[in-house]
Amino acid sequence: MRARLNVLSEIPGGWKATVTRWSRWNSAKKTTVDGEPAPDRNDEYLLYQTLVGAWPAEPLLPEEFNHFQGRIASYMQKATLEAKVHTSWVNPNEEYDAAVRDFVYRILDNKEKNRFLKELQAFQRWVAYFGQFNSLAQVLLKLTSPGIPDIYQGTELWDFSLVDPDNRRPVDYPRRRSLLKDLKDQVERAGQDLISLVKELLDDSHAGRIKLYVIWRTLNFRSAHKQIFSNGIYLPLESTGKKRDHVCAFARILGDEWVLVATPRLVVGLTGGVEQLPLGAGVWKDTCLPLPSELAGGTYRNLFTGERLSLQKDGDKMSLPVAAVFAYFPVTLLERMAE
Repeated sequence: MRARLNVLSEIPGGWKATVTRWSRWNSAKKTTVDGEPAPDRNDEYLLYQTLVGAWPAEPLLPEEFNHFQGRIASYMQKATLEAKVHTSWVNPNEEYDAAVRDFVYRILDNKEKNRFLKELQAFQRWVAYFGQFNSLAQVLLKLTSPGIPDIYQGTELWDFSLVDPDNRRPVDYPRRRSLLKDLKDQVERAGQDLISLVKELLDDSHAGRIKLYVIWRTLNFRSAHKQIFSNGIYLPLESTGKKRDHVCAFARILGDEWVLVATPRLVVGLTGGVEQLPLGAGVWKDTCLPLPSELAGGTYRNLFTGERLSLQKDGDKMSLPVAAVFAYFPVTLLERMAE
């Protein structure tokens, strides 16, 4: 959910205009409590953020939609009670609590023509597309940065849980085991050429297998190279070129063992808001990742795609073209191969 909401920080003007329009459309669905419209503007804004961030990735069946409405209503009740502005656990304002609950169900009414709901779903899908980049980047960075990575149970796939008790729902472990087994079987059949597999994962990204793939491949690599992640040097890398501000990269180094990690950042600005995968040459243009001399020998293997990348001459340094680094997959873990 946070990975999606971070997208909004790239479009403050557009987001403000969108929220203003939604508030105008939904003003008649509020209830007057103590002489003021309820919910108030802060709680209404929280609701819009919550809907954009928590909307499920896959289409909802009628009973699933009803369940989602209930989850949002329960979350908003908890949030307003704990805000202690109009109501609280100690001094509940039942009128305000009811007004917030009714507002949730009214704006999410799918039984009649509802322009807000239609636009919300279209806008949310756009935000969710770019939110995937934020999530995958966050996952890879936390699994490879200095320190011990922590993964909450159940978040191996996309997770849109809210605060407790919503985040205490049962985890579907059989589904995760089945998806992981399928991924292992596909990788074994593919061998070193994983490009077809990652294309499939990207095409089916709403299912969350792509996140599971990044976690599984990275944790297995980390397990096989324990010392470099436990004791290796952390070396930040700075890219060059027109899109240099859209790359986060670093190396982990221990003796002759070198690993490069790279992720995109601020992808809405990178692509101009156009949904575009893969993030190839048309996006990155002349952006390169110069490497220090100790990293500039040999070739690099992409853990996620199986590709072998060669360095190119960039002035007095050797570098990796960022377009090649992200040619087929949106995040990268590169292992230096012996010459």
